[in-house]
Amino acid sequence: MEIVVSLQANVDNMIAAREIVIEKIAKSRLADVSLENIPFGRYFTDHMLVAEYADGAWQSVKVQPYGPLQLDPSTAVLHYGQAIFEGIKAYRDAAGNAFVFRPYDNFERFNKSAVRMNMPPVPEEIFMEGMRQLIAIDKDWIPTMKDHALYIRPFMFSTDAMLGVRPSETYTFLVILSPSGPYFAAPMKIIVEEQYTRAAPGGVGFSKNAGNYGGSLLAATEAKKKGYDQVLWTDAFEHKWLQEVGMMNVFFMLNGVAVTPSLEEGTILAGVTRSSVITVLREMGIKVEERRVNIDELLAGYGKGQLTEMFGTGTAAVIAPIKELKYKEFAMEMNLDKAPVQQAVRAQLAAIRSGAVADVHGWMWKI
Repeated sequence: MEIVVSLQANVDNMIAAREIVIEKIAKSRLADVSLENIPFGRYFTDHMLVAEYADGAWQSVKVQPYGPLQLDPSTAVLHYGQAIFEGIKAYRDAAGNAFVFRPYDNFERFNKSAVRMNMPPVPEEIFMEGMRQLIAIDKDWIPTMKDHALYIRPFMFSTDAMLGVRPSETYTFLVILSPSGPYFAAPMKIIVEEQYTRAAPGGVGFSKNAGNYGGSLLAATEAKKKGYDQVLWTDAFEHKWLQEVGMMNVFFMLNGVAVTPSLEEGTILAGVTRSSVITVLREMGIKVEERRVNIDELLAGYGKGQLTEMFGTGTAAVIAPIKELKYKEFAMEMNLDKAPVQQAVRAQLAAIRSGAVADVHGWMWKI
């Protein structure tokens, strides 16, 4: 499944960069926050971007002080779930310059999610330029320590104040910023999910909508009760074909080939980190196959000693090692002391983000 989105918005609906209203906070809260080893997603910068959609057009765009939102109890998103979001990161290089990692990919994916959830696409002049101006104002919040970053959360939700199952006519788009410390994912124990279903063909699995995440929580909670960190999602029909691990894309090293589930069925998020990992793997000379992957293939590969590494990929952790995968009563255990592929990929992506190696792909967007 593929949804094609035209990112050239109607000229009448565009908001030029000069029309972004700026309202700065009187005094920054940064002096009261230590950016060293700051926990993920717990603290937020001084400002946020807010844009309102009504009457078929984007009406206003504003950078304003970060603060609570006021919502009517009948606000549509609380009842019918029209909500999407993205996760992006900004970094500093050795010279102190601020860069965002592959934001245009997130911009495109955000609007694909919007189309699938029957929401209005956000023009580039709001998403990209608004984000740039917001980060420029709050760039002192970008940590300078190694492996630290500024997490960027664009999101949009329906705001009609009335009940009725129909697409909302009004929406709010926001961008908030959260400094975060190192997110070194501890090696994970994963169990194959055979009861609950995350996504099916024709559904919304490829979109980054809030419901996908809410619907995943019960399976993860039950997995933790059994001593596992997350689940490996499978297809809705046979519970044999692999999709995502938790809310991350997943890779398997099988007989020297990096194998990752295909995006073709529309059940898997097209991860920006996933795409970056595929590019880096191929530059390392490792063959990559994007295709359907069956749990029986993993079992057979493990039995032959050909399954050597498993790892998840995502914005927060980048690379999340998997040390054990359990299917029914059988556990496949990985030797993470011998995981050269995922270690090399993590190091190369870190080098690109920090400016230690040349950004030959143009992934780093300077603020």
